Amino acid sequence: MDDKKNSKEALKPYKKAFDYSYTLGAFPTIELLKAKPEQVREVYVHSTFTDTAVLQELCGKHRIPLRTNDKVIARLSDKENVFVIGVFEKYEETLDASKSQIVLVNPSNMGNMGTILRTAVGFGIYDIAFISPAVDVFNPKVVRSSMGALFRLRHQYFDSYEEYRAANKEQEVFTFMLNAKRQLTVEDCPKPKHFALVFGNEATGLPDSYLDAGTSIIIPQSPDVDSLNLTIAVGVGTFLFTRNM
Repeated sequence: MDDKKNSKEALKPYKKAFDYSYTLGAFPTIELLKAKPEQVREVYVHSTFTDTAVLQELCGKHRIPLRTNDKVIARLSDKENVFVIGVFEKYEETLDASKSQIVLVNPSNMGNMGTILRTAVGFGIYDIAFISPAVDVFNPKVVRSSMGALFRLRHQYFDSYEEYRAANKEQEVFTFMLNAKRQLTVEDCPKPKHFALVFGNEATGLPDSYLDAGTSIIIPQSPDVDSLNLTIAVGVGTFLFTRNM
């Protein structure tokens, strides 16, 4: 294990303007090394962390520096239970226009976004569109809440829904809205060859203009709550649609 204390540059707490980001924790770092080894600059471990066999194997295989440095981990992490940090270069991707997709319109919560990415991969959806303004998908909080699922899928930002749609025309669109007339149920779930499931912001949902963007649907719920949590709605909708894939 490389115990050098200094990398090529002094690493600082994450900022969106950086061309690199971090994985906080052993599991997301291992997922990074497995899925995107070409993007990894180096990996840091805490001196008290002993379960390094997998990290040593993956870093050795891809010739990635594996360093022990408690000070770097303390500086970059905002939690006490972080013992492994991966440093990776940001990258751009393009969605596969021939696949089913999830579209998030103006997502604003980092934890929710990460959970949605993990849910998408869990149900076999590997293409996620973000309509700006949107959370920074490379923020370490998003990466950690996705448990590294970010590295298993393709993501792409678009300035508008129209821009997204111009590049992805094969999907049948379904917008999840509280004022939709069609209910989504197990017995009556559409079965398109390729679909785009569109979800709105956690606080405001989708504006009424999305009623005409495709088939608007609503997940039946009790009248005792105003709406389902976004991550739950994405999970329910994605599960039902992917049952027919």
